Amino acid sequence: MLQANKFYINFKKECNKWIDKTQIYKTIPNPKSRHVLQLWEPKQRSGSKIQNPKSSYLPSTVFYLGLTYFLMAGLVSCSNFSFSGINALGANVTPIRELQSQPDSNITVYIQGKVEKIAPLLKRRAYLVKDDTGKIWAITNQTNLLVGDQVVIKGQIRYRSIPIAGKEYGEVYIEEK
Repeated sequence: MLQANKFYINFKKECNKWIDKTQIYKTIPNPKSRHVLQLWEPKQRSGSKIQNPKSSYLPSTVFYLGLTYFLMAGLVSCSNFSFSGINALGANVTPIRELQSQPDSNITVYIQGKVEKIAPLLKRRAYLVKDDTGKIWAITNQTNLLVGDQVVIKGQIRYRSIPIAGKEYGEVYIEEK
């Protein structure tokens, strides 16, 4: 307890020394009352110039704003965005519902949707893409897509027949070219 009290006293002395070295009281009369207001003002020492604090704020503010801008631009440019704006550029995006009726037609189509599942293949990946009209598997060489990403994939319609015990379990899928 004695050490804490000693520390407090020394700290208070150092603060008072700092205040005495850097600031003085300036009295300003208050026209509405008889009291005098006391404000802090920098003390002018002989042989030394005290810089006006406002003059140092502008360069540091500009520096930090510029640094923040370039750091944010760097973070955005290095991130992995899925570009889903092809539909806005005039590409003909086909609803998935319409693809189910065109098995193995070798037509090149664009599909747009959200990745729901990922199935790794040798040197490729299969993504289950869902839009408002249905779901379809898309086989692609892209390995950087994640579940929840909005994607636009250009590919050909394919159909794989899977007969089991006399029943057909085949499915339409998209193969990116």
